[in-house]
Amino acid sequence: MDIKVLIVDDSALVRQVLTDIISHKKGIQVIAAAANPIFARRYMDKEWPDVIILDIEMPQKNGIDFLKEIMAERPTPVIICSGVTENNARVTMEALSAGAVSVISKPQIGMKDFLIESEQLLVDEIRSAANVNTQLLQVVKVPVPAVERKNSADVILSAPTVRVHGDNLEKIVALGASAGGTQAIEVVLRALPPGAPGVAIVQHMPEKFTLAFAERLNSICQIEVKEAQNGDVIKPGRAIIAMGGKHMTIIRKGNGYAVEVVEGPLVSRHRPSVDVLFRSAAKSGGSNILGVILTGMGDDGASGMLEMRNAGCPTVGQDKETSVVYGMPREAFIRGGVERVLPLERIADEIVRFGQI
Repeated sequence: MDIKVLIVDDSALVRQVLTDIISHKKGIQVIAAAANPIFARRYMDKEWPDVIILDIEMPQKNGIDFLKEIMAERPTPVIICSGVTENNARVTMEALSAGAVSVISKPQIGMKDFLIESEQLLVDEIRSAANVNTQLLQVVKVPVPAVERKNSADVILSAPTVRVHGDNLEKIVALGASAGGTQAIEVVLRALPPGAPGVAIVQHMPEKFTLAFAERLNSICQIEVKEAQNGDVIKPGRAIIAMGGKHMTIIRKGNGYAVEVVEGPLVSRHRPSVDVLFRSAAKSGGSNILGVILTGMGDDGASGMLEMRNAGCPTVGQDKETSVVYGMPREAFIRGGVERVLPLERIADEIVRFGQI
């Protein structure tokens, strides 16, 4: 059965180009292209879509309000198609927190050429969205007690739980996710105490949006969360999120670890790629680095996690029941890369435990 797609965007050009691209793909059908949420509702009253491609800024009703209405009424996979501006990036983070599964960026100029060049990405995102567990689109987050924000020096001084191990290297975590990952990462990071092991994260997300993602998490977590800059140290109480459009690797630095932000081609169809992160962890860390793979479509990270396990790294995969899309964790498990399978709500505890072993 075809995947039924509804496009909601106030740009006639975007609606036309997206319709032309998607309509030619086997197994995907555009049931309507609406200029705003008001018109979209009229189509949805007749036929409910399997996937919605949604703009953020539109006349009469904005995309965020429309998204929240959908999730309250009938949770449906939503792909945000948003322009790359600082304000849009912040609003898009709100959309992802409200249940949207992924985001595709739109440039300010060269829109038609960009959308045509991104054809495979669009199709992959649609097929990924169509496979999500709609019951998990709105993750119920366990409240975390409010704490006073700490500066970087305070975090280091208050982190006695992370012990030094082989080769005098602190234990750290390499974590990868894709569709549904923004909510899953939030659940994990909000549950980590200030003294938790440092975490290096790859979340599939376009350039510009990763900064807003990191800033939002930093404002609600007990630990520091930041977008990667070349040479950033992975230290207790800090999570580093790979910059959109660039790969991130883990390297040794003194008695610890740091990240390198590197240019390069797509790997496993992504940049940043989880495989790139995990392979660097396998080369750098052995038993000092815990590999974690969360919800996501496709197989990015599966090969890298197997390399980590073969190098002596402990590895964890999110279970099917709590994954919005049980794709990446499943592939990693099938290939033998996953040592332990855990539900999302237990992964933060596993990270803390790993730092105390």
